[in-house]
Amino acid sequence: MKLNYNKAEFTAAYGKFSQIPAPERIEIAFAGHSNVGKSTLINKLFNRKNLARVSSVPGKTATINFYGLENIYFVDLPGYGYAKVAKSEKERWAGLIEGYLSSDRDIRLVFMLVDMRHAPTKDDLHMINYLIDTEMPFVLVLTKADKLNKTERAKRMEAFNTEIPYFDEMHVIPFSSQTFEGVEELRSIVEDIASDEEQEEDTEE
Repeated sequence: MKLNYNKAEFTAAYGKFSQIPAPERIEIAFAGHSNVGKSTLINKLFNRKNLARVSSVPGKTATINFYGLENIYFVDLPGYGYAKVAKSEKERWAGLIEGYLSSDRDIRLVFMLVDMRHAPTKDDLHMINYLIDTEMPFVLVLTKADKLNKTERAKRMEAFNTEIPYFDEMHVIPFSSQTFEGVEELRSIVEDIASDEEQEEDTEE
């Protein structure tokens, strides 16, 4: 199913999980550390400059943001792990993320973003382990790939093998907002999910 990404629209932002209305469509979520580049990735995916507001201040996405396109909601979860935030605010974010991921919403996939230049943080590993333990389907997206040369990149990929559990069994996509690396692969995954859902709807009818 070919999607017209330019038609994606910002739908709503929620500061508490209890505010989110009941699910109407299938959902694809984006998770990752503050400043890992989630908003940038969403904008590249939809070929838009400012659909998701990119902030130079880490930890700015303090809400769950929903974007609608065709039969899918794309869900931008708050960036976790930002140090300069009050403990109560961190707990609210954790509640939002965990509330969302452990709910009975129809989450078909999580794009789990990790900065390719560095070892995953403790929070990254906590999230990856959570996704593995709950058997939530996810794809590991390694952001800022253009910042590494060929040698550095090979070293990081080798290091990830020891840093991330089951790394060699994961679907991994290096991504760059500068060179567009990974964009088409991400879109083809999204389109496969959209097609599967369309077929399911046709079968139900």
